[in-house]
Parts: sequence; structure tokens; C-alpha cells
Amino acid sequence: MWHSAYMATALHVRGVVLPDDEVRDLWLVGDRVTRTPVPGAQTVADGGYVLPGLVDAHCHIGIAPGGTPVTSLEQARELAFMDRDAGVLAIRDAGSPFPYAQLDDDHDVPRLARAGRHVAPPRRYLPEIGVEVPADQVAAEVTRQAAAGTGWVKLVGDWIDRDRGDLAPAWDEATLTAAVGAAHAAGARITAHCFEESSVATLVRAGIDCVEHGTGLSTDLLDEMARRGTALVPTMINIDTFGHIAERAEAKFPGYAKHMRALRDRFPAVVSAAHEAGVPIYVGSDAGGGIAHGLAAQEMLRLHAAGMSASDVLAAGSWGARDWLGFPGLTEGGLADLTVYTEDPRRDLRTLLRPQRIVLRGRVVR
Repeated sequence: MWHSAYMATALHVRGVVLPDDEVRDLWLVGDRVTRTPVPGAQTVADGGYVLPGLVDAHCHIGIAPGGTPVTSLEQARELAFMDRDAGVLAIRDAGSPFPYAQLDDDHDVPRLARAGRHVAPPRRYLPEIGVEVPADQVAAEVTRQAAAGTGWVKLVGDWIDRDRGDLAPAWDEATLTAAVGAAHAAGARITAHCFEESSVATLVRAGIDCVEHGTGLSTDLLDEMARRGTALVPTMINIDTFGHIAERAEAKFPGYAKHMRALRDRFPAVVSAAHEAGVPIYVGSDAGGGIAHGLAAQEMLRLHAAGMSASDVLAAGSWGARDWLGFPGLTEGGLADLTVYTEDPRRDLRTLLRPQRIVLRGRVVR
């Protein structure tokens, strides 16, 4: 029986609950869902389509607009609110230069699964964002960052090498492979920023848990990822910026500029092939720095345009992503997070841009 202290705060929602596609009544008692009626519950939604909230699985609330570290908890909270108010109720922060563990249990902030700081090569990554370490210190740093996060480590797999004038792996194969092993030994999952071809091949074969971006993925790697269950977070919004990056780099690094444009142009086909191969795909906007917050629904539209069905996109950006991150959905005893939409998002994903009701941790956001 529910404790009487929660009875006054219980909420009631009725609608078509997805993915089950059934009209159901849900009661939100404290931070949990039940299908057992709760007398006196306040009805906050009656009708429409109910999701367990959207997920942004590649987001940076520790990076301010412009690409510098945030400087306060309040600034990080404000960035998280931009995502929350767009219906994103769970975030995987894929690397933060600012420590904000105090927000893990903040009732106003979306659920958080987070990495510590990016583990990056010396003098080759974004200033002030990553912990820059040479090859012989990578495994130890991965272990340290595993303790700083909540189950995830973020590695920079490749970046521009100015001496080569093009993308290149951050470290040698042995170092990248050892990084994966160090994360797993520390009990964490590891993901990596990967644009170019060879770094992602090394990391997938080493058993990495997830690939961020993945523009350099080849067909044989997609089959390997599907076999292993290695996830892909494509961040297509980010890849759309490659033309601008190439334009700025053209004069000094023409080979890099050409490579970035080629990676951009082939990427929708890569995402489509990954989906066809059975690679788990999840929604991530890469918000933070150069990408605005609150764009998870826009990323979902891009995945749909790349060939994923509306239902598969919804799984990638809602209930499927929550399961992957360990945040139970709208099942008995699940977490009391949900968004309600007037129209069926399976018919038109643009509906996700207009949430009618947002409830986080059993409390109405709007």
C-alpha cells in the first residue's frame, strides 16, 4: 500500500500509452508509476498520447554556449532546463569539464547518466574541455574518470592532427584498446567521439559500448556492432555542421576539409545501413558548445529522414533509450516521468515539438 504521505501529491494521467498502444490510466505517486487507482489523485492529462519522456543520449550540460566550461551549478541547471522544457526527461552527459554531481538528485533536472571529463590527446582537442594525457597515462585516466561519472567514460577517439592536415586517431591501437579494458575493469561503460575511419574500427573491435557520431563506420563494422550490441548515437545535427567546419579549415587544411565534407555527405546512408544491420541507435543532439539545447526532437526528425521508421525513432529517443540508460519507463513501479502529446507522434514526429504536458519525477513541469 502507498504511504499516506504521498496521497495528496498523487497525479492521474489517462491516454494512449506508448509503446503499448493502449488507452490506460496511470497514477504517479511520489516518483513511481502504478496502475492501481489512487483515491483523490489529481488528473493532469486526460486524452492524447503518453510517452515516458524524451531522451538526449549525447548532451553536455557542463559545456556553455561557445564551447567553454560552465562556471556554476546554476548555469548547468539552466542548460538542463532547456532540454527538460522541450520534453527531454533523461540525459546522458557525454563528457563534462565542470563537475556537477549535486544535480544527480535534483528534482527539477532530468534524470542524469553522465561521464566525467573527456579523456583526450595532448594539444589536439578543444581547449579546457578534456583531460589531456599521453598514451602511457590513458588507461589510468580512464579509471579515474570512471569514478567521476555515473557509469560512463568518454574517450576522444580521433581529432584533427595538424601535422598531417587531417583527422587521425588520438592514440595508437594498443592504447585505445587498453582504454576500453580499463573502463570495463572499473565497472563503467565507455563511449568515444569518432569521426574518422581507423579509430572507430579499433574501438569497435576492442569491445567499446557505444560510438558517438560514427561518420567513418564501414559496413563490416556495422555487422560487428550489431553482433556485439554496440550502440550508435549519430548526432546528425552535429554532422550537419561539417560543411561550416570545412569552410573554416579549407585554406590551411584542405585535405581535412575535403574529408569532413565526404564524411557528412555519406552519413545519412551510414545511419540507414546501421539501422538495417540491427545496430542499436539512440538519439543524441550533442547539445553544448556549438549546438543549442532542446533539440532532441529535431534530431529524431533527422533519423526519420535517414530511413528509420517513426516507431523506431520513438524507441531510440524515448522508451528504448531509457531502458539502455537504466531509467525504467511507464511500467508498474517505473519512474514517474512522462510527456503527453495531443496528436499521435507515430503519424507525424513533428508532434514531438509540441508537448502538451510534461511531468518529471511525479511533478508537473508544465
